[in-house]
Amino acid sequence: MNNNAGTSLWQIAIQKFKRSKTGMFSFWYIVLCGFIAIFCYVLAPDNSNSANQMHLEIHSKAPGFSMQMLSIPSKIKNEQSWFSVFMRGKQYSATETPIKSFSVKNNQLEIIKYADGLPKEFPTSYEKYIQQKTFYLGTDKYGRDLLSRLLIGARISFFIGFIAVFISLLIGIPIGAIAGYFGGKIDNFIMWIINITWSIPTLLLVIAITLALGKGFWQVFIAVGLTMWVEVARVVRGQVITTKQQQYVEAAKALGFSDFRIIFKHILPNILAPIIVISAANFAAAILIESGLSFLGIGAQPPTPSWGAMIKNHYNYIILGKPYLALIPGIAIMSLVMAFMLIGNTLRDALDVKA
Repeated sequence: MNNNAGTSLWQIAIQKFKRSKTGMFSFWYIVLCGFIAIFCYVLAPDNSNSANQMHLEIHSKAPGFSMQMLSIPSKIKNEQSWFSVFMRGKQYSATETPIKSFSVKNNQLEIIKYADGLPKEFPTSYEKYIQQKTFYLGTDKYGRDLLSRLLIGARISFFIGFIAVFISLLIGIPIGAIAGYFGGKIDNFIMWIINITWSIPTLLLVIAITLALGKGFWQVFIAVGLTMWVEVARVVRGQVITTKQQQYVEAAKALGFSDFRIIFKHILPNILAPIIVISAANFAAAILIESGLSFLGIGAQPPTPSWGAMIKNHYNYIILGKPYLALIPGIAIMSLVMAFMLIGNTLRDALDVKA
């Protein structure tokens, strides 16, 4: 009977969620960002490792900038598996030269370099290496393709949410459940730890953990996750304190079930709704924290693209007439965070049994 009732309540919640246009739009936008994060090197025009092909002579170009590029492949073959390319991009070894124009004279290919306008000759067979290249979102201050770095940067911003939320749930749920179920001295001790952790500013705590673990990609993920378990623990503790007074919990105790079984098989499945809602909010918070760390230079280290680092590198261009260099990654952060906040609000309304 309980299983049927539980199933029907979840079905009602799903139907309520589907009726929300805001929730569904946010859901599909998050799915799109997740797809981009997974297949970023497949979608990026510059699929080199970290999209780090620099051309200083074409730096800070406007969106839609197009030019010809002479790309001479290296004679040294660099064998890479498809999985390596999928995860880290190509270990690009070609020599790229932006050019203004080219012509064939005296059986020689003459190009006019974009940087200084000086001619340079190559064998005519090199003409096949000339291609038209379009930078749809322009180039950054180092002449790198901004669209490619934005797509690859989505992988960091998106996956830090998953990993940070996973770590916070892994730590927060057991601690909160134990505190709420047993109460007494155990609850007082755990709440003492929670209050101390809560009193430290989140960003300051993340910086301290990051500096202790070292700067890097995974260190930031772990540091953010280790600071977000407190909110999960407090929510779980409050829900367990309320739920453990229910009759089915008393019945489970009378039947001689272990405390571990009662907590994880009877209580936690019935308090999933607030945990799901707090996870959505923590996902958005993790993206903002990572962006702030990258802006401060403590997050993912160059040349790894990160939306926060992209803003840091170009915020001064806002007053130099090229604000899009900082606004584009800023809009990406804002839209993804807003999508998670909106989906969190929709889930809260859909999972509200009183409604």
